Amino acid sequence: MNKLYKVKTFSSINNFQTNKKVVATLGTFDGVHIGHQMIIKKIVDSAKESGAESLVLTFFPHPRMVLKQDHSIRLLNTLEEKKELLEDLGLDNLVVQKFDYEFSQLSAEEFVKRILVDKFNISKIIIGYDHRFGKNRTADISDLKKYGEKFGFEVEEISAQEIDHVSISSTKIRQALLDGDIALANEFLGYDFYFSGMVVHGKKLGRKLGFPTANISIDEDYKMIPKNGVYIVESTINGEKVKGMMSVGINPTFEGHPYTIEVNYLDWNGDLYDKTLKVRILDRIRDELKFNGLDELVACLQNDEHITREYFEQYVEKGISTN
Repeated sequence: MNKLYKVKTFSSINNFQTNKKVVATLGTFDGVHIGHQMIIKKIVDSAKESGAESLVLTFFPHPRMVLKQDHSIRLLNTLEEKKELLEDLGLDNLVVQKFDYEFSQLSAEEFVKRILVDKFNISKIIIGYDHRFGKNRTADISDLKKYGEKFGFEVEEISAQEIDHVSISSTKIRQALLDGDIALANEFLGYDFYFSGMVVHGKKLGRKLGFPTANISIDEDYKMIPKNGVYIVESTINGEKVKGMMSVGINPTFEGHPYTIEVNYLDWNGDLYDKTLKVRILDRIRDELKFNGLDELVACLQNDEHITREYFEQYVEKGISTN
């Protein structure tokens, strides 16, 4: 996805203003996966054709965190990542509405009249076939079409069949990550799953073993991280693409080792402490293992490095970018 221009971002519905008609879609859009991307491309194209502005209304925190007090849910994107991914799709407007109990109590008709019609000046809404909205999520696409007739806007439904003949969902992508199936997750996302975090000081065990690592701390505790194990990754450091291998887990060879995310960057040296890095996860090498001794651990790390280098060499030979 290539960034086309700067999207106008609004921190609430009340901050949004326009004198043009609007083509919109709405949802949590966790992951901004290929199904989401198709919907957003449709609103962008439709807005251009009709001289309107395109708009995505999304919510934060995730409704489940508020309505069910479910803080165990892990999201594919942080709020900043979601903004970045949505901006890449050529949108005119992104409205990030704080989701709270009061907002959840809006009836379906109140939501349509007060927000879609009065605030957004909507001419058309494009929405997935399974979208539900309004208090207790009681309204569906058929209700939305009735409101469209009443208030004078068009409703376009996107069927499951249109979304690549598979009902892609954020839930399925989360499950793929929990299973360690990076290839499937990335296929559904349409981009390499990634996270960002600051490099902090660790126990420096990797350095003693000849595999120095960047110990990465993620501020957002709701951010999804894949199953424990070893992965092939890539980061851009000082403008240079750097390949690496990442360990996620508790390193069971060392008792009492905390959960960490550590990246060994290959063919790169420098001080990374206090730098914020974006780590793109390209493939999975293996599960987390407990070794009988350091020699066994080092031998496995050497094999991990060999697999990682072979992975990147394949892409170089084919002339394929790993982005």
